Amino acid sequence: MDRVRRAVEGLTPGYFALVMASGIISVGMELRGFNLVSDLLFAVCAAAFVILLPLTLWRFLAYRHAVVGDFTDPRRGFGFFTFVAGTNVLGVRLSLDGAYTATAVLLALSGLTWFVLGYVVPWTAVLGREERPVVAAANGSWFIWVVASQSVATAAATLEPVYDTGRRELALLAVTSWSVGVFLYVAAAIFVSLRLMLYDLTPEELSPPYWVSMGALAITVLAGARIVEMADAPMVDATRDLIAGLAVMFWACATWLIPVLFAVGWWRHVSRRVPLIYEATLWSIIFPLGMYAVAGIYLGEANALPLVEIIGSAELWVAFTAWVLVFVAMAVHVFRTVLRSAPAQ
Repeated sequence: MDRVRRAVEGLTPGYFALVMASGIISVGMELRGFNLVSDLLFAVCAAAFVILLPLTLWRFLAYRHAVVGDFTDPRRGFGFFTFVAGTNVLGVRLSLDGAYTATAVLLALSGLTWFVLGYVVPWTAVLGREERPVVAAANGSWFIWVVASQSVATAAATLEPVYDTGRRELALLAVTSWSVGVFLYVAAAIFVSLRLMLYDLTPEELSPPYWVSMGALAITVLAGARIVEMADAPMVDATRDLIAGLAVMFWACATWLIPVLFAVGWWRHVSRRVPLIYEATLWSIIFPLGMYAVAGIYLGEANALPLVEIIGSAELWVAFTAWVLVFVAMAVHVFRTVLRSAPAQ
């Protein structure tokens, strides 16, 4: 039991990336017709959400000091936005099975959390710190704020054609959160770029969350493609063509980033020999890979770009292979650190 308590106390706020990664690859498999694989991934996604939610609440109630420490640390605070993104990814996957009411409930929960965290996290982790300059602590996890915003846009755009009542409000939410996400991406990119250029960077600091820089672009593409497919509404009619064009540009930027990120990983683990071991942040690699695949599939269908759709379909299997490897590593890690009985003294 002591091992479980220690695991809960040290639970990273970004662990909902497991929900995000499993859910988005499940969506992709469902879109390509691999229903059995999709259902298995969906089961993992839902189970992870159901397990992580009470563990997070337990940590908040029993280990308040650890939670406060995360909120006030700019290196970890933005990880709380994975709850928003994971909730919406689960909701979008449920919508594929026609569970629109569940999707709407999860959107309401995530939307409220996104609104609150959008003010709390920047204040506690960045603006409220006495230590300066805060930009020295910027890292790839800051892009998770972008992912959360675009996940709200994606869920709202998914529901907008389904409901006649509230269509204008859903369209407004989708376009607004998408636009906010674009602005946040520019801001995060500036801060992280300044961190990389102005301060020394060790191989250990080039951690997996830097992949979220690509994942944030990919989910911006997906949200944009879903907005393009929405039913007519004043907000949609005013922005449809603009968002469609920008979505293509963001997909091109995300594609350009992939070789850069692989090169960084090679430099970190091969050239500088940083051990490649399991850590929760590895899910920050799997989610961007899966999101890039699904974004390509949706963008290709929405904008009649068959080559983009083909690339997305191929990338889906890369993401699935990586998911399997990380999931097995996670299972071994959990068994060794939490479930296995402690050796006799």
